[in-house]
Amino acid sequence: MSHSITELFLNPNAFFKDAMNRNESMKVPALIILGTGIVSAIYGYLIGSLSAKMMSGAMPGMDTIIILSSVLGALLGTFIFWVLWAGVMYGLSFLFKGQGSFRRTLEVVGYGYVPQCIGAIITLVAAFEYVPKITVPQITSAILQDPVLLKQSMNTFMHDPAMVELTQITTLVSIVFLLWSANIWIFGMQHSRQLTMRDAALCVGIPVVLYILYMI
Repeated sequence: MSHSITELFLNPNAFFKDAMNRNESMKVPALIILGTGIVSAIYGYLIGSLSAKMMSGAMPGMDTIIILSSVLGALLGTFIFWVLWAGVMYGLSFLFKGQGSFRRTLEVVGYGYVPQCIGAIITLVAAFEYVPKITVPQITSAILQDPVLLKQSMNTFMHDPAMVELTQITTLVSIVFLLWSANIWIFGMQHSRQLTMRDAALCVGIPVVLYILYMI
């Protein structure tokens, strides 16, 4: 693709217009998703290590399972969300008589993940700063068997000041960079599915707004 990632940021309309003159290619979008997934997996490791530390006294061996689940979940989840975002937008575009392959939609959605990769890096930096400050309560087997005590321990963990601040930062960064991705996706959908700007904005905006409301 002759246009650089810089033009994706500065002039996504020209970027995707040029892309439509070339063969579909998943190489660069897949690398973008992989990079985002790796950063998310490291973040998942840091957060998972907190949960693992909290549960280590109650269920020996559970710490390894928790960390692996957090890392793999974040990595695979990034690829799953890539396909889901593309699938939802592709499906909605049928309402506006969109034309073009799903593979092309998957390609443009992958390019639109660049802002989210940047956002993931920012949240990872925040995690390195805040995770060491979080006080992790120890859950014993006795606490695990008592729903009231278990709830109190979880509330203590989730309401730790550093944990609250990290959660707020992560949520805010996720929303801001998702909106940035949405702006790029609009142009991508406009060209990949041959839609008007209005129809492309609806295809992208509806699922993005719903997801942001869910996050909040």
